[in-house]
Amino acid sequence: MTARPVRIPVLRVGEVAVPLPQYETQGAAGVDLRAALTAPLTIAPGERRFVPTGLAFAIPEGYEGQVRPRSGLALRHGISIVNSPGTIDADYRGEVGIVLINHGEDPFVIEPLARIAQLVFTPVAHADLAWTEALDETTRGAGGYGSTGA
Repeated sequence: MTARPVRIPVLRVGEVAVPLPQYETQGAAGVDLRAALTAPLTIAPGERRFVPTGLAFAIPEGYEGQVRPRSGLALRHGISIVNSPGTIDADYRGEVGIVLINHGEDPFVIEPLARIAQLVFTPVAHADLAWTEALDETTRGAGGYGSTGA
């Protein structure tokens, strides 16, 4: 890893003693978030459910936390995150919750402490927005949604 780690204070909240998130491999971009559940939770096909993580973070100014789906859950079960990626702002101090959706054909059971999402910490640039009378020209111009080919 070439970048210097950013210290992120983590607070356990709620009644479930979730472990401190960690990187599962040396090259992992995100830490895994777990389901802070006291009993299994079933998500029916097409259903959305809020799943608490039992954690709150003090993300430093200039950073955000991006909540992303776990690829294995998506591939094997059709489980994803509705607002993906979800953003945890630097000034938010509440519990992080994950809104999972079951795009699969079968009900999916989330066991207590199951890994349900990943969290990536990334720098954020604040823009200095200003009104203008025109924008500079580019080759693409205003082309969007499929404008570059199939």
